[in-house]
Amino acid sequence: PMKFALPGAERQDSVFNGLSEISDDAALVCIHDSARPLVTIKEVRDVLADAMEVGAAVLGVPCKATVKEADGDGMVVKTLDRSKLWEMHTPQVIRPQMLRDGFAFVAKHNLEVTDDVSIVEHLGEPVRITPGSYENLKVTTPEDMLIAERLLDERNAFAQA
Repeated sequence: PMKFALPGAERQDSVFNGLSEISDDAALVCIHDSARPLVTIKEVRDVLADAMEVGAAVLGVPCKATVKEADGDGMVVKTLDRSKLWEMHTPQVIRPQMLRDGFAFVAKHNLEVTDDVSIVEHLGEPVRITPGSYENLKVTTPEDMLIAERLLDERNAFAQA
């Protein structure tokens, strides 16, 4: 069953609150950011299947932009190899005990994480990137909303054709 939990001050606090609502017999925890309303059923199925296989999976897309590492003064240190870079999306799917263990590790070492699979990375456990779609964009600005509306209109027109 789907459950909702109260938000926290930071993302990891919200996810921890949600994890406390998970039944002990749950096979997976699926964490989805409501700012990504365009995820497809196929993408959800694919990331769930990958998480069942390896324990943790996340939707992602290859980075299109050139990404630079900079120092504290804003000076370029190096250009990162784009062929190895992925932009993480949601859902992010993790076995519940792995996520519990990860939260214990993060708390013990006073770490802050910006996405859920980072918790698993800190444990040294594998995380599979499930290829997703660039349409699963994060809607956080008025421009994003315009793009999302256009994509939804196109999906609706296709569904009615």
